[in-house]
Amino acid sequence: MSAPAPSPLAVVDAEPLPRQEEVLTEAALAFVAELHRRFTPRRDELLARRAERRAEIARTSTLDFLPETAAIRADDSWKVAPAPAALNDRRVEITGPTDRKMTINALNSGAKVWLADFEDASAPTWENVVLGQLNLIDAYTRNIDFTDPRSGKSYALKPADELATVVMRPRGWHLEERHLAFEGRPVPGALVDFGLYFFHNARRLIDLGKGPYFYLPKTESHLEARLWNEIFVFAQDYVGIPQGTVRATVLIETITAAYEMEEILYELRDHAAGLNAGRWDYLFSIVKNFRDGGAKFVLPDRNLVTMTAPFMRAYTELLVRTCHKRGAHAIGGMAAFIPSRKDAEVNKVAFEKVKADKDREAGDGFDGSWVAHPDLVPIALASFDAVLGEKPNQKDRLREDVSVAAGDLIAIDSLDAKPTYDGLRNAVQVGIRYIEAWLRGLGAVAIFNLMEDAATAEISRSQIWQWINAGVVFENGEKATPELARQVAAEELAAIRAEIGEEAFAAGKWQQAHDLLLRVSLDADYADFLTLPAYEQLVG
Repeated sequence: MSAPAPSPLAVVDAEPLPRQEEVLTEAALAFVAELHRRFTPRRDELLARRAERRAEIARTSTLDFLPETAAIRADDSWKVAPAPAALNDRRVEITGPTDRKMTINALNSGAKVWLADFEDASAPTWENVVLGQLNLIDAYTRNIDFTDPRSGKSYALKPADELATVVMRPRGWHLEERHLAFEGRPVPGALVDFGLYFFHNARRLIDLGKGPYFYLPKTESHLEARLWNEIFVFAQDYVGIPQGTVRATVLIETITAAYEMEEILYELRDHAAGLNAGRWDYLFSIVKNFRDGGAKFVLPDRNLVTMTAPFMRAYTELLVRTCHKRGAHAIGGMAAFIPSRKDAEVNKVAFEKVKADKDREAGDGFDGSWVAHPDLVPIALASFDAVLGEKPNQKDRLREDVSVAAGDLIAIDSLDAKPTYDGLRNAVQVGIRYIEAWLRGLGAVAIFNLMEDAATAEISRSQIWQWINAGVVFENGEKATPELARQVAAEELAAIRAEIGEEAFAAGKWQQAHDLLLRVSLDADYADFLTLPAYEQLVG
């Protein structure tokens, strides 16, 4: 590879960071610039296509499997590429942002895989974007340690053969990176995150016996998967590594993608590693797409929509069947509980729920599942060990007993639960508390013993919006209205002020978070993503 010309990318409105020159090298920026030049126009077309499809759903209030790709689904001969050794056993995966402490703890956690997250668990400040990349480079070169300034506790990596395999998640297609511009236009965050990580680490990972592995978020169609595949082909040629070295697991966390699972695997087949069932974003996507579909599409409180709901069962069982039919891994959903250091009884009840959830996933044929905290790794591991034993996965379980019709995936009214007033209050509580932390640069936040990320804030504000626009009447006789939402939000803001004290309240971004939650919950023009207006207010 010849020496690159100076990069045409400009770093915009960003304070210098320690060691940023190790990440933002001329060669790395030249690679990101080439990704942008080649692939952003197609990304823009696909975002426009999302809007067209959403308008069609608003008109018809339905979805179906695509007639134009029926031949791909009917052809039983194709499979995805065999899993590389480092990704063959994925029975427990831990998720989290790429700050220095989390990087060490996640790699040491005993999980098989760490989802190193630049997306929903990371607020995209420039510091998080750049130093997160640096932390991964340091981890691969074993140049990483951390001492907690409050406790004095030190953290260091275990031996290499005890570390989790990293699967990195870049930002979704809809987000820009305002601090990197090409001819005055910001570069898509997805290309920045992927490009910097791939350029610096692809060869290094191969030398470690692994590879550049990715989770692809917010995918809405097989055409978006096709774009990623084109990016992988180009990137591997650019740095001179064999085609098929990259592997990607796609999150099926949008309702439209649920109708295109086979096609998504087909587009990525030389680079596909599997599919994942992303619960909260999936519910958010249902509300977003069917928000004007009438009473039959109104979701109850998010905590009442369990994975045993008929339409959620249809989604997860179809995912397992699809993956195993094509030789791909099926990865289950998140156990978001954060153990309490003070309340053993809370932990006991929660651990039992986590165990039941993971037992169900392992019994359904999933090859692995997610947890948000290291203490949950042994619980999930036991559930999958009981089913897998010494086998690395259960892709031989084809689940040919599963038959899912198009209507089953959107049979929201099959769930025997209704929105409640407490559900409204919880949505407001979680929304304010999460957004406040996000605006301070924190993307993964423990709230009421659950690890919340941007997906939970999305479902919270979407449910408030949907309930108001559907005219929901709660069990206490109160109707969901903008006035009620404002009243509850004011009460919650006052409760937070009383809970944390005036000084901490003034030092935080509580009023700003309150105002933003109400804006995206009450505006007649529904914002596609909360993170778009939030990013405009994010400092750094």
